[in-house]
Amino acid sequence: MYRSIDLFAGIGGIRLGFEQAFKSGMETVFASELDEKAVATYTANFKDDFAVVGDITQVDEREIPSHDILLAGFPCQAFSLAGQRKGFDDARGTLFFDVARIVRYHKPKVVFCENVKNLVNHDRGRTFRVIRGILEDMGYRVFWQVLNSRDFGVPQNRERIYVVAFRSDLAPVAFAFPERMGETRTIKDIVEEKEVSAKYYLSTAYLESLKKHRARHEAKGHGFGYEIREIDSVAGAIVCGGMGRERNLIVDDRLTDFTPVTHIKGEINRECIRRMTPREWARLQGFPDEFRLTVADTHLYKQFGNSVTVPVIRAIAERIKEHLDSLESGAGHGYEYRAAAGR
Repeated sequence: MYRSIDLFAGIGGIRLGFEQAFKSGMETVFASELDEKAVATYTANFKDDFAVVGDITQVDEREIPSHDILLAGFPCQAFSLAGQRKGFDDARGTLFFDVARIVRYHKPKVVFCENVKNLVNHDRGRTFRVIRGILEDMGYRVFWQVLNSRDFGVPQNRERIYVVAFRSDLAPVAFAFPERMGETRTIKDIVEEKEVSAKYYLSTAYLESLKKHRARHEAKGHGFGYEIREIDSVAGAIVCGGMGRERNLIVDDRLTDFTPVTHIKGEINRECIRRMTPREWARLQGFPDEFRLTVADTHLYKQFGNSVTVPVIRAIAERIKEHLDSLESGAGHGYEYRAAAGR
């Protein structure tokens, strides 16, 4: 039984992927998440005998239970191309150092982190070199890979960096990240099976404003604006801020009642253009349909935009489990050679 902790847990996407891979062989013994609405979703889906802790910066590492695997989806906004890319100059960027102090004290077997692709290039590579250097100085061998969610059975073009650090006494010669898993899927595979509420359909006034907004940007030579995705295509990366929902609009002509259910300007558009629903965003991230959505849509869009693609996590976790299990069985060298060949 491997014991794990879930830092910057969000709604539990990383934990879910690891639990799918380890099955009954992993027990989560601690979780931390600051956002109250994310905690509400987390606790609706994971029934633990401990409370989710809030601000990890205020938690003494000695009070955290011992563990074998540390999971950390530390905030990515400080390194994102969509933000101001301040890195360690942003308070959110410094949260990695809280991961480091916990690792330094507990020395887990494995540290797993996920972040935006730009982490590798931020500040001309300095930021990532600092992160790697800290882990290596604490006695870890660090492996990393940028993977795209669309290669793992979800129709979303989402590139993220995944970092796996093994404690040096347990580290393989090389660690082979998975390249793909599952069949290639398109948006039509994840749309709601039944007609959705009229509230997801754009009003004529709002749709017109989006068209004017894009036209202004196009006139300046920019490519910014709303986007209607073909049903046989893949979605762009879902994001929680700005026009995140408007960059993945779809046409759905199943609406039978065009009576507005919320206060809107104008009418519901007759082009049948709508936003994807939170459940569809959950599917874009590979969350199973039994994953409970208990908070308002506004919070759910933010949560799934900030979350991880579960099948990618699961595929990596399966490789991690294979290596750890090989050590338990005394067959570690066989895995090392296979991993090296896989690189």
